[in-house]
Amino acid sequence: MHFEVKYNPSYALAIVSLGANESVVAEGGAMVSMSSNVAIQTSMGGGGGAGGLLKALKRTALGGESFFLNTYTSQGGPGEVTFAPTLPGDIAHIQMTGPGLVIQRTSYLAGSPGVAIDTQFGGLKSFLGGEGLFMLKASGQGDILVTSFGAIHLMELDGPYIVDSGHIVAFDETLSFENKRVGSWKSTFLSGEGLVTLFNGKGRLWIQSRNPKAFGQLVGGKLPPRQQ
Repeated sequence: MHFEVKYNPSYALAIVSLGANESVVAEGGAMVSMSSNVAIQTSMGGGGGAGGLLKALKRTALGGESFFLNTYTSQGGPGEVTFAPTLPGDIAHIQMTGPGLVIQRTSYLAGSPGVAIDTQFGGLKSFLGGEGLFMLKASGQGDILVTSFGAIHLMELDGPYIVDSGHIVAFDETLSFENKRVGSWKSTFLSGEGLVTLFNGKGRLWIQSRNPKAFGQLVGGKLPPRQQ
């Protein structure tokens, strides 16, 4: 299959070209359009049976992702499926050939069947960073699409680097991370930055140029009060 991303970074659209009998897996609601010969099969994320049910429940309750995944298969010849994120932003195509990938909970969009998506416990350090206790873990060989709010910026890290936790999209599992204060407690609370994430090690880091949580707080503060 072939992946192409167009109209980035503000309103990205992923175009997946499938060969005959090839498949791509995506979150429910991610599809924008598809060829008429593409069939959809809906299943629990994590496979069938009791193990698949538990994995799907874990991804939904803890990882913030859909209970179901859709598999799009081109039948009788080549086909095409397009995907887009809910928020206006970018899409990054990542080829997974080595280490696993840790993904911010709402940034997974789609991938090839050879990539498994599960929930990973981030510990208290993740919770304090404002991202919740759980993240998603992608493993295996193949392609994956991750999304952002705003543009995606890729960095190759080799040593310590600090990022506002609301701007993290994904990172190689070879990177360790911890949350810390910007400076003193006074600076942490008055600077508007709160706690930041300190990465260390060697690997790739994808960040987004906008913070969904901060944007939601800004917009929410301007909405009229609800009528009783």
